[in-house]
Amino acid sequence: MSRKEPFQLQLLPPSVDFAPLAYEIGRANRQLGRLDGIIFTLPNPALLTAPLLTKEAVLSSRIEGTQASLEDVFHYEADNQESEESETERDVREIINYRRALRAALKEVKKKPIGENLIKTMHSVLLDSVRGSAKDRGNFRHSQVYIAKHAAAIDQATFVPPIASDIPALISNWEQFLHAEDQIDPLVKVAILHYQFEAIHPFLDGNGRIGRLLIPLTLFSGGLLSHPLLYISEYFEENRQKYYDLLLAVSEQQAWAEWIKFFLVAIGTQSERAETTVKKIHKLHASLKDQVATINSPYALRFLDLIFTTPVFSFNSMKDELGTKAQQTVYNLIDKFVEKGMIKERGVQKRNRRFEFPALLKILA
Repeated sequence: MSRKEPFQLQLLPPSVDFAPLAYEIGRANRQLGRLDGIIFTLPNPALLTAPLLTKEAVLSSRIEGTQASLEDVFHYEADNQESEESETERDVREIINYRRALRAALKEVKKKPIGENLIKTMHSVLLDSVRGSAKDRGNFRHSQVYIAKHAAAIDQATFVPPIASDIPALISNWEQFLHAEDQIDPLVKVAILHYQFEAIHPFLDGNGRIGRLLIPLTLFSGGLLSHPLLYISEYFEENRQKYYDLLLAVSEQQAWAEWIKFFLVAIGTQSERAETTVKKIHKLHASLKDQVATINSPYALRFLDLIFTTPVFSFNSMKDELGTKAQQTVYNLIDKFVEKGMIKERGVQKRNRRFEFPALLKILA
């Protein structure tokens, strides 16, 4: 079998007839708009950011082969210490880096537009001290890569990305298309950008995760969402093979319409799911806030907010977050929340006891 040659990727914009996609475009925009309307009315959207972002990090990383669960991440952070590194712990560290990368990018994008330097920074954070950290993190690749089954040779590759020397020009074109003032629907543009980034495959490792991180970042920076609470890796994970097949079909057959339709359905589906989840979390917080008001402590409401952002915690991790040096204050609050049935102790550890917030974990499951 002959060696496959690197893909000759066409510059953006592509030649696509968007007219047949009018229904999907309208539907996805309406669903995203409803979600943003709900988010905009929330008194504290940041309460929702942490658990939903963690869920996104878990599912996006799972597409790449990690097996750690949402609860694995919460429990790892609650322990607040590194144990002997297991496979699950290595997975969790990658997931945490995914979350760190998006948070860092969200801070930067408020000051400057998305571009090459920001993407490289995200990549550097993503691969910090985890598997792939030795693969020139934070820099575009200088060698050829290919996508194939594990240990397969290049002649068995499903896709051979462009040569390394083409990457700077391709990324520059990607940036220009992102920021161009044109008549392309913004959600369609995000779909095109996602394919193009994955096809460029600019890094030695982490391309899939960076490409998926760029989706909520682009929606937020483009004003399509007032808070980055839409994550679509759940839909991609559920339809993993179709996701890969449609990306490949654009490369092989210029099947843009099929890919864009799939992407728009993913946006719509995840917008509806996120809207439902946001409403449930907001309702839960409002109901518990009334109960917490009866607890005689200036830290009670702060404690409530913290268990929404970290629904699994230990005494030590909560003490650090709560901002009080008085250990008895933390003990008293935990006891009050346990008495009211809001949290429960997990296990019978005598040291660094661990607690969880079952109602929120159930919503996130």
